[in-house]
Amino acid sequence: MRVISYNLRKHAAIGELADLIAEHEPNLLCLQEIDTDRIPNDLGPMHLADATRGNRLGLAIYYHHERFAAPETKAFSLKRSLHDVIAKPAHERLLGSLLYDRKHEREVVIGSFHAAPLTALNSLRRTQIHAAHEALDSFGAHLPTLMVGDFNYPWFQEFLSSTVQRSGHEVTLADSRTYTRYKFFRGHFDFATSIGMSLTTVKALPQGVSDHMPILVNAEYAERVEAA
Repeated sequence: MRVISYNLRKHAAIGELADLIAEHEPNLLCLQEIDTDRIPNDLGPMHLADATRGNRLGLAIYYHHERFAAPETKAFSLKRSLHDVIAKPAHERLLGSLLYDRKHEREVVIGSFHAAPLTALNSLRRTQIHAAHEALDSFGAHLPTLMVGDFNYPWFQEFLSSTVQRSGHEVTLADSRTYTRYKFFRGHFDFATSIGMSLTTVKALPQGVSDHMPILVNAEYAERVEAA
């Protein structure tokens, strides 16, 4: 399974998507900071599962129409930072989709996530990540789940990883930094969390007009564990 996640910097990088899809042939496309009033239902072979509607920093999920069906998608509100309260609306920070994988004949849950900005504390972002995992669990317990996006968590990621592991999820960073616009705010902002899946690679792709780099995630299903 090939998944591209990309923060478009307030829709600025929308014109890059066609080339990214053509070059990397993803099965799924998870977007952040997209203007959901100006997006197409189809991007080549990719079909829109859904997008947020009540957020100025929109989220969207596209899936390859031959590989997947998307029976259900939900937007979720997470705990807001002070920045979100002032620069509202910014409450929908997770879009989740229940997908049916025709190739493997099984269900999988995908999340496009955008954490609170750096003006908030890491503790708030950890709270949001934990709440996001619980929200994605609402699609069905024990389903393989992959959440990608802009975590705004460039420092102390070892502590984040150990915290996330308590709920069975794993944090997988990109192979290089994914945010380079500002001198003091460089690092791994965009990465993935997963449960019931094995992430073979998370690759940062070349930077375009966004301050974030797209990431390409290669993921496989973990072995099924049969009930005793």
